[in-house]
Amino acid sequence: MSDSDWYSDDAATFGDRLTAAREASGLDVEGLATRLGVKITTLEAWEQDVKEPRANRLQMLAGMLNVSLTWLLTGQGDGLPPPSENGDADVDTRALLSDLRDLRLSIVASADRLARLEKRLRTKLKDA
Repeated sequence: MSDSDWYSDDAATFGDRLTAAREASGLDVEGLATRLGVKITTLEAWEQDVKEPRANRLQMLAGMLNVSLTWLLTGQGDGLPPPSENGDADVDTRALLSDLRDLRLSIVASADRLARLEKRLRTKLKDA
């Protein structure tokens, strides 16, 4: 099987679709597990296709992840589009932009702190 068809209806599992929908919703495993009221290990077992959720949890998952129950179970219906060749690049680009914004904010905060410390030092040197 090539890398390009890993997400096909024949290849993708419930766990693959659950993981993809969770990530597309911007939730981490802990966040979704908390919202569902299940243990992290339980959600991880679902994503790894070791266990399957009960019907009431399936309905909750579909609603929280904004996908149809049918898509979550079978890959058919309203859900996420299959990843394109550029799909990973888009995710990486968004993550990089987010990291860049965080770094810029950190640099601005450090520059402000540096300016305050420099001003205090100049004042102390002037008074000495």
